[in-house]
Amino acid sequence: MKAICWHAKQDVRVENVNDPEIINPRDAIIKVTSTAICGSDLHLYNGYIPSMQTGDILGHEFMGEVVERGSEVTNLQVGDRVVVPFTISCGNCFFCNKNLWSLCDNSNPNAWMAEKLYGASPAALFGYSHLTGGYAGGQAEYVRVPFADVGPVKIPDGLPDEKVLFLTDVFPTGFMAAEQCGIEEGDTVAVWGLGPVGLFAVKSAFMLGAARVIGIDRVPERLQLAEKNSDAEILNYEDVDVVEALKSLTGGRGPDACIDAVGLEAHGETLDAMFDNVAQAVMMESDRPHVLRQAIQACRKGGTVSIPGVYGGIVDKIPMGAAFNKGLTFKMGQTHMHSYMEPLLKRVQEDEIDPSFIISHRLDLDDAPMGYDIFLNKQDECTKVVLTP
Repeated sequence: MKAICWHAKQDVRVENVNDPEIINPRDAIIKVTSTAICGSDLHLYNGYIPSMQTGDILGHEFMGEVVERGSEVTNLQVGDRVVVPFTISCGNCFFCNKNLWSLCDNSNPNAWMAEKLYGASPAALFGYSHLTGGYAGGQAEYVRVPFADVGPVKIPDGLPDEKVLFLTDVFPTGFMAAEQCGIEEGDTVAVWGLGPVGLFAVKSAFMLGAARVIGIDRVPERLQLAEKNSDAEILNYEDVDVVEALKSLTGGRGPDACIDAVGLEAHGETLDAMFDNVAQAVMMESDRPHVLRQAIQACRKGGTVSIPGVYGGIVDKIPMGAAFNKGLTFKMGQTHMHSYMEPLLKRVQEDEIDPSFIISHRLDLDDAPMGYDIFLNKQDECTKVVLTP
């Protein structure tokens, strides 16, 4: 089969690899009908996530048709259309039983690696380094899905792929980011980063009752999409002092909640952002937390900072004194996908949202290297790339 394979920093290739096989009775094989390039895939593409190996198959946003199933997968039938969560969860451990699905204790065979780096292991992820299991991803013609009796969600007839594909990651991730804010009627929410997750966080904040959502980015097409499609107020961080602008827009108090949908590769125009660029380049710092600092500085007293943006290592110069004295609440982590997929599918079915609004580019799988390049470099008004095997 064809698959997108990682080889080195900014070097991904379409290659012929072996077809996946059932190796556990809880496995299923999915024929991929649609897959996508995620903003967090760019962290792999740029070499910021450790433990990648030459030939690793990328991709964690994918859906398709069941073509084979293990003997213990009784919830699915051959021919079912399914969306597959990017996290891999066993369904039986302490954390799965508490609906903390992205913290599954049993799915990551390389848990020792994550424990060495982070002190504990999250759930395994598709196509996202050996640190999170080394599982082949879904930017391919076929993929093996472990714990298929727990993960995939069946899609009813009549819903096209593009309306449901993003239930695999970015829609639930944006929704959980907004839900973590504890939004009350009349609240103002600020969202840094208007990529796919940020755009869904904007939409979700409104769905959860926010009166105002302020989106922050520098890319014109992202700002326009947030403003025109979601009625967000927008700030271009190249044109304003973001913290001062947010305080001005909220009567000096600051937003009730702040969402960092950027993570470890934040850009900025301030001195701390310039420091981060230098520190990361000379390996004094693994992540660039400029946005996190701004969110702490901008958020109102007693507010919440929600972090769906991926962080991978050590951050520097975080204003913890401000966070402490403002009494801020922090919520973060990989998405507990199984708690959100079916409720959000219902919202799609009821036409409350059409998630396909984020798509700018539809490419063949063979064109994935070009897709990675234009998505990384914000070329050709690219907001989201969907690939068809």
